[in-house]
Amino acid sequence: MSVDVKSVQTRAERRAFIRFPWQIYRGRYPAWVPPLLSEERKRIDPKRNPFFDHGAVELFLAYRGERLAGRIAAIENRLHNEFHSDRVGFFGMFESENDPEVANALLDEAAAWVKDRGLDRLRGPTNFSTNEECGLLVENFEDPPYVMMTYNPPYYEGLLTGWGFEKAKDLLAYEGRQETFDQERFAGLDGMIQRSGLDIRVRSLRMGRFEDEVALVRDLYNAAWERNWGFVPMTDAEVDHLAAQLKPVIDPDLALIGEINGEPAGFALALPNVNQAIRHLNGRLFPFGLFKFLWYRRRVKGIRVITLGLKEEYRRTGLAPLFYMEIFKRAMSKGHTFGESSWILEDNQIMRGAADKMGFRPYKTYRLYERALTP
Repeated sequence: MSVDVKSVQTRAERRAFIRFPWQIYRGRYPAWVPPLLSEERKRIDPKRNPFFDHGAVELFLAYRGERLAGRIAAIENRLHNEFHSDRVGFFGMFESENDPEVANALLDEAAAWVKDRGLDRLRGPTNFSTNEECGLLVENFEDPPYVMMTYNPPYYEGLLTGWGFEKAKDLLAYEGRQETFDQERFAGLDGMIQRSGLDIRVRSLRMGRFEDEVALVRDLYNAAWERNWGFVPMTDAEVDHLAAQLKPVIDPDLALIGEINGEPAGFALALPNVNQAIRHLNGRLFPFGLFKFLWYRRRVKGIRVITLGLKEEYRRTGLAPLFYMEIFKRAMSKGHTFGESSWILEDNQIMRGAADKMGFRPYKTYRLYERALTP
């Protein structure tokens, strides 16, 4: 039977698109964490996801006869292309049976869609931008993903490279454990800060002034990451949307703002790894999944350092290692015994060096792929 690819149009097709990962993972990949169906519905809804204010997405399903066999999202991120003076299209939410014909048909359709919009390259996977989940897991399929990180079967790498994709950039995840965290590694940090002559300090996020703090973090984020490869500035609406999603799980003692001589200089955020609780919900938070979530959340023992960045002029002041030290001292005081710092660009030597200094080790690799599209 030939492969037939269709654009998602109806409510039933959107539901099939969202539910398809269960067909790939359930019973086969124990490390997979089922996504929350309610969040996936919001992700693809232009009325509820502010990405659509500056982006366009087309969803496709692949069939072999009557059997659903794969899915993909073709993405135009106008803000990315304006910021980078670029003409790149993206793909994301890619899932496929281990069938090159299915994968090729989906990728051909995504490539045709972005070419029709005047774009000359296809890059991904991103869901839907580098400010969200992105990258294909290519190393370490045994450990479950941390919160807001992706997971996929090992054979996906062959499906993408078989279509002609080449590596664009690797994103690294570092893991650390309580037994490898050696505060002696930071013995000279206080002296370094004192010799700098700068007043360097970190403080917890003020939840009582949450909206003001979110605005401050937005400015720090967009200033600190603007020179990073693939960076896309977040709009006010996107920051507010993400903050609303994260607020229920934020621990303010693990959300730190760095100040130098009284001026905001950087931001670091670690989240409890709520994936340890979400994996028990089978995608459904309501009505009864909420009780399961609250029960299992009490057993969460890990954190993910989801973002850590400094304004460029403060990157060699000692604030980055101070962030790391403070986060993991505070996390351990709350009973957390391990954590992940992710993701870090493969050529970001400052952040990789800070993770190494912590005693962390790179243990997972996520890859972004790219292919030029012929005229």
